[in-house]
Amino acid sequence: MEPTTSMNLKVTPRRVNDSTVSLDLEGEVDVYTAPELRQSIMAQTEAGNNRVLVNLEKVEYLDSTGLGILIGGVKRLKEAGGALLLVGPTPRIRRLFEITQLNTIFRICDTETEALEA
Repeated sequence: MEPTTSMNLKVTPRRVNDSTVSLDLEGEVDVYTAPELRQSIMAQTEAGNNRVLVNLEKVEYLDSTGLGILIGGVKRLKEAGGALLLVGPTPRIRRLFEITQLNTIFRICDTETEALEA
């Protein structure tokens, strides 16, 4: 699993255990970089990984296009019997999920350990 970089976003897939892959994001998820995130999520579902953690610890910016990609990922993985969990969002990114009430759709965990126990 090689990292991919698009504009201002770096996506690094990392195997956590037999059924879980973490997509470690770094940078900005916006209209320009969101297709890279979409492709990374799709690649994991196509590879049979039904549990995907999206690590947001190093994400500086997330716009509505990025939110849409994440919502699509939740739906796709749920249909496949899996789950997409968000890990370690900064206070600013977490606030975005609260304001938009998307925190009711996503499982948001502070740490990877918490996500693995979920």
